[in-house]
Amino acid sequence: VSTSHLQLAAFALGTVGWILCTVSMGIVEWRVWHVDNTTIVSSGIAWVGIWKVCFISYLHVSPGYREQFCHKFSGYDSSIPHEIYAAQGLLLIAMFMGLLALAATIFALRNVYMGITHKTLIAPFFLVGGFFYIFAGLCVLIPVSWNFYSVTHNQSIAFPPSYYMPSSPVAQEAGTAIPVGIVAVILLLLSGTFSLSYRFPVTANTITK
Repeated sequence: VSTSHLQLAAFALGTVGWILCTVSMGIVEWRVWHVDNTTIVSSGIAWVGIWKVCFISYLHVSPGYREQFCHKFSGYDSSIPHEIYAAQGLLLIAMFMGLLALAATIFALRNVYMGITHKTLIAPFFLVGGFFYIFAGLCVLIPVSWNFYSVTHNQSIAFPPSYYMPSSPVAQEAGTAIPVGIVAVILLLLSGTFSLSYRFPVTANTITK
């Protein structure tokens, strides 16, 4: 138990990182667009996420919504930039890898705290969990960095007419999902580093002449 404090911290950090990764997937504010035409986008602000685009409109443009209009991205929309579709796939992979990492870490910690001091049951699972944490962190880092690059360069998106969105904003800024994703990356990479640092304790029974 005394040799696995970092791995326990890795589990705690990895859990928070995985939760933040999942939260960033559901947040629509990846890219915040400021538009000058407020005829339909009444507030002058639109939110571009990785699954849909939303804005406040006082016109009846979406059945079932009073003021907020949202349009989900379709796989057939070739005009949607690659960084959005990449974010969809990579974040799903990151969520799955994070679950595997947590499962491996839980199994190893269970053996540690139950006194099952067997090297083949503990050390390999900490190592596997560490690799999965790091892989998940990299899967989050790529879409977060890519979308942040698009924001800083004010890149446009040729939305179809049914989206009621202009192709270019006056200005845009990073939404809430990007800093949440950055924190998730940091926690997942730290978790992976801590898990990989595990060294099985050498006792008199394990020393061979």
